[in-house]
Amino acid sequence: MGETIAADQVYAVARLFRLQWEPAQDAHVLLYPEGMVKLNQSAGEILKRLDGKRTLAEVTSDCEAAFNATGLLDDVIGFIGAALEQGWVRRV
Repeated sequence: MGETIAADQVYAVARLFRLQWEPAQDAHVLLYPEGMVKLNQSAGEILKRLDGKRTLAEVTSDCEAAFNATGLLDDVIGFIGAALEQGWVRRV
């Protein structure tokens, strides 16, 4: 498969993509030259926290605090794996 993803790694949205809130879609979207990807709430919340500075552990902690949840690290890492395969994110 691809690279190993760990909680202490830092990621950012890939340069080809721009993340933004789209009121008409009532969702976060990833814009790229050929089109747009509408994201579900979880994907949007994770991607908007990938600032190229915070680790995945910090991103996860922020999501857990925002949604009063615990144990989200495996879900965040799983999403990052899928996003890497799509080319949506890059490791910093």
